[in-house]
Amino acid sequence: MSEQVAIGINGFGRIGRLVARAAIENPKTKVVAINDPFMDLEYMAYLFKYDSTHGKFDGSVETKDGNLVVNGEVIHVFAARNPSEIPWGKAGATYVCESTGVFTTTEKAQAHIEGGCKKVVISAPPKDSTPMYVMGVNHK
Repeated sequence: MSEQVAIGINGFGRIGRLVARAAIENPKTKVVAINDPFMDLEYMAYLFKYDSTHGKFDGSVETKDGNLVVNGEVIHVFAARNPSEIPWGKAGATYVCESTGVFTTTEKAQAHIEGGCKKVVISAPPKDSTPMYVMGVNHK
């Protein structure tokens, strides 16, 4: 198998958790970091394991040394409010899913690049001229 694509997730609400589940279940991707300044680690683990809509996560979820450990894989957890202060590069994240609903312009999302990732995918509709792609509609 080729090298996995390493992703980081900013915002661990409904969208962030669903992105994490999908990425963890896909052998081509690996979640290496999550940032959420408004959620403590134990609550993060609980919400990831037990989803009222999608059911219980079918795997192991625990916390260790300030990190989330899912299926034995360590996911670095950060609590920065400013995206430029999130050490995405040090955590190994190539791509970041911006799922807070706050950093929805190219200028604001650029702060993640300053943190060391290469690309940012904004999960909410952009508030500027940032291109928006919808699978099955205009993704090509």
